[in-house]
Amino acid sequence: MPLAFRNLDITPEAPVSSWPTEAVQAALERGDLEHWRRIVAEVNQDPWGRIARQLEEVLSHSRPYGIADAMDVALARARRRAEDEEREQVAAEVRDAIARSGLSRAEFASRIGTSASRLSTYATGKVTPSASLMVRMRRVAAQGE
Repeated sequence: MPLAFRNLDITPEAPVSSWPTEAVQAALERGDLEHWRRIVAEVNQDPWGRIARQLEEVLSHSRPYGIADAMDVALARARRRAEDEEREQVAAEVRDAIARSGLSRAEFASRIGTSASRLSTYATGKVTPSASLMVRMRRVAAQGE
């Protein structure tokens, strides 16, 4: 029996991005692999977006057997992947700031108030610098241009 949304002015064929929370819940509880994959695809596109938040909300009060744990894992993986990508973007910005400054790494580190070894952890993405440190890095890089 195909999935149908009750009391909603939307069909399961509509883009998941347009589904209300009730549709997400219905898809989890009565849908099939196709519906679940579509939800996960939307979460992968925006791990903190509206559908991801709706999924969290549904899973906080409804734990459909067999899919709830899988959706928890999918959400966590999407967020971890996004965080890894963001961390790499910050590391790339740090490396770019160092290069634009025209300074040695040790000199750049000193100018922003940290050690060369700590700067290295920022440049490799092992550690994410604070917002205020990023502002300092941008300022020192701009002075070198």
